[in-house]
Amino acid sequence: MEIDTDTAVEKRVIINNVMCLLTDPDGAPLGAPMYLPQNIGPQQLQLIVNQLLRNEEKLPYAFYISDEELLVPLETYLQKHKVSVEKALPIVCQPQAVFRIRPVSRCSATISGHGEAVLSVAFSPDGRQLASGSGDTTVRFWDLGTQTPMYTCTGHKNWVLCIEWSPDGKYLVSGSKSGELICWDPKTGKQSGNALIGHKKWITGISWEPVHLNAPCRRFVSASKDGDARIWDVSLKKCIVLSGHTLAVTCVKWGGDGVIYTGSQDCTIKVWETTQGKLIRELKGHAHWVNSLALSTEYVLRTGAFDHTGKHYSSAEEMQKVALERYKAMRGNAPERLVSGSDDFTMFLWEPFVDKHHKTRMTGHQQLVNHVYFSPDGQWIASASFDKSVKIWNGTTGKFVTAFRGHVGPVYRISWSADSRLLLSGSKDSTLKVWDIRTRKLKQDLPGHADEVFSVDWSPDGEKVASGGKDKVLKLWMG
Repeated sequence: MEIDTDTAVEKRVIINNVMCLLTDPDGAPLGAPMYLPQNIGPQQLQLIVNQLLRNEEKLPYAFYISDEELLVPLETYLQKHKVSVEKALPIVCQPQAVFRIRPVSRCSATISGHGEAVLSVAFSPDGRQLASGSGDTTVRFWDLGTQTPMYTCTGHKNWVLCIEWSPDGKYLVSGSKSGELICWDPKTGKQSGNALIGHKKWITGISWEPVHLNAPCRRFVSASKDGDARIWDVSLKKCIVLSGHTLAVTCVKWGGDGVIYTGSQDCTIKVWETTQGKLIRELKGHAHWVNSLALSTEYVLRTGAFDHTGKHYSSAEEMQKVALERYKAMRGNAPERLVSGSDDFTMFLWEPFVDKHHKTRMTGHQQLVNHVYFSPDGQWIASASFDKSVKIWNGTTGKFVTAFRGHVGPVYRISWSADSRLLLSGSKDSTLKVWDIRTRKLKQDLPGHADEVFSVDWSPDGEKVASGGKDKVLKLWMG
C-alpha cells in the first residue's frame, strides 16, 4: 500500500513539472534544462530568467514556444497544442524594449507643398526632423513642431528617388533619376558642396557607413540602374566604383561589420570591402531580380547613438562610443544576418560571414516581394508584396510566422515601431495600416491619402509616422 502512495506522489510530481530549456533568440541555452511547474506563466518566467542571467536591473522578456508567444500558463499551452513533454521543451526568451510605443491612430497634419508625387520620406536618426523627396525635383525639410515646411532644396534636375540621413544626423543625401547625388545640410537646407556626378542612370539606393565604424560620418554608398555602386567621401568628394554586376543594382546596405552588400537585377548579391572596393563574395540563389535587402542590425545602424531617450552628444568620439555599445548589444554573439526579397516571389536569409549559401529559403508570397525589413530587435522579418499581403517571419530561422491581409492593392513599403511590437504598411490602395505583432491582428486602419502611398516611415522616437504618395501631400500621424 505504501509503495502505491509513493508511486502516486511520484507520478503527480512528474505530471505537474515539465522539463524546459530556456534559450536566447539565437538558440544558445541560458543554462541546463530544468523542471518547471506546469502552472508557471510569463510573470514567473521573467523572474527565473533575470536570476539566471544575474541581471542587476530586472529586464522585461517575452517567451516564445515554436514562434508563438506564451501568454498563458505552460499547462494551458501544452494542452491546447498537445505538446509532448518527453523531451525538454525549448522556450525562447526575447528581451523586450523597456519603453512602449503608442499605436498611431489619427492624422495630425496634411502638409501640401510638393508639386508632384512624394516618393520618399525619412525621419532623422534622433526623430526630430523629417525630410521628403519628390517628383517635383525638390527635397524638403519639415519642422515637426509646427508641422510646416522649413526648407525647400532645389538643385536636382529630375525626380528625387531616394533620400538617406547620415546616422549622426549631420547630412542628408538625395539621389535623382538623372543619376546625380546631392548632400544637404539639414540645419540650413543648403547644399554642402557640388552635386556628386558619376552615375550614368538613376539612383536606386543610398546607405551610409555606420557611425560606430567612423565618426563623424563622411562616407556613403549609392546604387544605380547603371549597374555600379559607388562609395563617396563627402569631405574629399572622391568616389570608389564597385563594378561587377551585369545588370542594374537595385538596393544597397552598408553592414555593421564594415562590408557593403549590393542586390541586383542580375539575381546576385555581392559583398564588397570598402577601402579599395574589392569583391569579397557572391551570394547566389535567386531566380529573378533582387528587389530589397535588409540587415538584422539595421535599426541601430540607422539611429547610431540616438535612442528613445532623446539624448544628444557633444562630440563625434562620444557618439561613436555609444553607437558601438548599442551595435554590440543588439548583435550579441550572433553574426549579422541579411535578408533578400526578389521578383521570384521568394526571400533568402543569409549569414554572409558564416556561409555563402543561404540559411533558409522563405516561400509563400504569390507575387514579387517589394520590401523586406527586420524589426529593431532583430526578432522578426516583415515582407511586403504585390500579392497585397504582409508576412512575418522568424528573424533567426526564417520560419514563416503569420500573414497580415487587409490591403486591397500591392503593399509598397513597411516600417517598424522602435519597440518591435507594431508594423506599419503603405499600399497602392491609398491606406496605411498598423499591425500588432503580438495579437497578429490589424490594430489601426489609416485612410486619408487620395491615391497610392509610396513611402512610409516611423520616427525612431516612436512618436510619429510620416507618409507620402501620389497625391503630392505629406501626412503626419500621431498616437
